[in-house]
Amino acid sequence: MSMPETPAHPSFREAFAFWLKLGFISFGGPAGQISIMHAYLVEKKKWISDSRFLHALNYCMLLPGPEAQQLATYCGWLLHGKRGGVIAGLLFILPSVFMLWGLSLIYVTYGDTPLVASMFAFLKPAVVAVILVALIKIGKKSLTTPIHYIIAAIAFILIYFLKTPFPFIILGAMVIGLILSRLKNNTLTTEFKHEQPSDETSFVINQNTIAKGKAFQWKSFLLNLFIFALLWIVPLAILYISGNSAFSFWEKLSVFFTKAAFVTFGGAYAVLPYVAQVSVETFGWLSEFEMIDGLALGETTPGPLIMVLSFVGFMAGYHTFDGSLSMATLGLTLTTYYTFLPSFFFILAGAPFIERTQTNTYLKSVLGYITSAVAGVILNLGLIFGQSVLMPAPMEFLWVPLIWFILSMIALQYFKINMITWIGISLGIGIIKFILQAQP
Repeated sequence: MSMPETPAHPSFREAFAFWLKLGFISFGGPAGQISIMHAYLVEKKKWISDSRFLHALNYCMLLPGPEAQQLATYCGWLLHGKRGGVIAGLLFILPSVFMLWGLSLIYVTYGDTPLVASMFAFLKPAVVAVILVALIKIGKKSLTTPIHYIIAAIAFILIYFLKTPFPFIILGAMVIGLILSRLKNNTLTTEFKHEQPSDETSFVINQNTIAKGKAFQWKSFLLNLFIFALLWIVPLAILYISGNSAFSFWEKLSVFFTKAAFVTFGGAYAVLPYVAQVSVETFGWLSEFEMIDGLALGETTPGPLIMVLSFVGFMAGYHTFDGSLSMATLGLTLTTYYTFLPSFFFILAGAPFIERTQTNTYLKSVLGYITSAVAGVILNLGLIFGQSVLMPAPMEFLWVPLIWFILSMIALQYFKINMITWIGISLGIGIIKFILQAQP
């Protein structure tokens, strides 16, 4: 029996085209975005094997910041080195940056956005369905033993009912993983029988691939650290040298969103309460209602939901400078820059070290337990989002969103309708609803 033929290594141009496309279709939150990357990179193109993809995902799950964007950066780095990682990471967020900027301009210029509100009526329940369907797929791959399910359940209980901080849950899963990974012949750690992945040799990047020129070196790590510090300082230095009279505002904004980037464990919903509390109550950059509207606008764009922070920066500049759209745009730009800059450092500086652990079965086992805990946390995020969309008050169901959520689950899970197609259908139904309501 002949071995499957290894596909040719993708050209930089071919990979660029995919990362650009991904930036425009990455709806559905991290679970949906990761699912899209897996379907294309692993299943369709066979550029990266399942083992290497999940190894990168495990690492990104440990980091603060948007894990899907970091995973795209990691995969781009695997395929084409640093330039591949930078391009993949940038293209993942740039389309959503421009879209959110445009929506923000409309928001402050026209105030009321009834069309967007009408579209939300069907978009939100569809996105809830997308997240749950993608979570089912990821759960099948990461929850492979009874103990994995137990850890996921405990993590869900801790964060949903006991409001345990996400870092403590991850630390607990790590300790459990360190202990259980040392045990031998433990019946709980025996893997269920499941379909084995395709032969590794059928993938361009597989567990036997040596990442040439990507070995970890302290000299390279320190250079990356220096570049990160330089890139952090340069925008503020330019504002200071230019004699900007509101430099203290820009400094406060830059430091705040850098801090937010370093505590974004567990995705956007873990950091949004912190950002809302400080930006609304402490700094007074925007009102509570504007913060909610920003979250709604962010959900209509592709890319990571953490992009909502860019809207906060936009409104901070808008209100601080008396409705100046140029200062609002600068606020959005700096917020985006300082929110995502740490993510690039984590991957480009840390990926070479993580690659050294590719064959370390002990570490892979520990990371597996951590991923199980993250699965429980993602379920919590999905339920919180679903509750706000379908049941905003106890025992008060919104029947139109609920019906559309059920139809979305049927369409995506059983009829396998393309996710992007269904998102488009949901937006279209919302537009039709708006037009019909506008009729005299």
